[in-house]
Amino acid sequence: MPKTIVTAAITGSIHTPTMTPHLPITPKQIADEVVRSWEAGAAVAHVHVRDPETGQPSSSLDLYREVITDVKARCDIVLCLTTGGGLGMTAEQRVAVLPSFKPELASFNAGSVNFALFPVVARYKKWKFPWEVQYLSMTEDMVFSNTFKTLREFCHFFNEHGTKPELEVYDVAMINNIAYMIEEGDLRKPVYLQFVMGILGGIPATLENLLFLYKTAQEAIGDFEWSVAAAGRYQMQMCTTALLMGGNVRVGLEDSMYIEKGQMATSNAEQVEKIIRIARELGIEPAKPDEARKILGLKGLGKVNY
Repeated sequence: MPKTIVTAAITGSIHTPTMTPHLPITPKQIADEVVRSWEAGAAVAHVHVRDPETGQPSSSLDLYREVITDVKARCDIVLCLTTGGGLGMTAEQRVAVLPSFKPELASFNAGSVNFALFPVVARYKKWKFPWEVQYLSMTEDMVFSNTFKTLREFCHFFNEHGTKPELEVYDVAMINNIAYMIEEGDLRKPVYLQFVMGILGGIPATLENLLFLYKTAQEAIGDFEWSVAAAGRYQMQMCTTALLMGGNVRVGLEDSMYIEKGQMATSNAEQVEKIIRIARELGIEPAKPDEARKILGLKGLGKVNY
């Protein structure tokens, strides 16, 4: 029976505390959500951290350490630490988790994108914290920058510390970037692609676009492992399509606040349980963490620095 890797993207840096009361913010809340997702069947957890007082995305290594050491003491899930961080963070802040913790897996944004969140501001009249409006509004005039220079420098950190990059692909041109970095020897095959769909500024979340991304990657790269993440209402639709195509999937409160139309998800585990139920209806079993390690060629939990 085929196995699929289910990733839970726990808190991210997109949604803010006003948008949902279920967003994990403190290190304990984030760690608890990781463990609940593992119990529900996730093999990987994608981890950001936030200021525990305000919920603002943070690059604090102390907060990361608190989360990941807690999780490691309680379960064997693969932790995928972000190098995307929060919008407006410097490249140095974003990449600091690699030399500090030497994780098995970390996100690697494969190009620049107009990561636009500003239209959300008009939907809310009251905000819990002043930073939320400013943080979201600034994306109208901001590029999430990942130049070829920073991509090359990030590759050095990944290679030096034995961390597998999860290559975040927000649009089709980023596949060309990845192919170029493979050709230059900066990235090593086999690569792991995460098609991130439905972000304003990136590729729309449609069946046709997913097929286009997959076909383009086949032609440009050859063999690769891949997964799909999709924003908001597209989450379960696109992940189900990925299952039918033989891919892996990512769900979680980073990508969608809802479990179904009009009903907020109360936890990441709830979304994990739903996509696993769908997978099993299709005859697909979720991979265990050690099976995911083998599929992705990870170095193992014994070689991290936490």
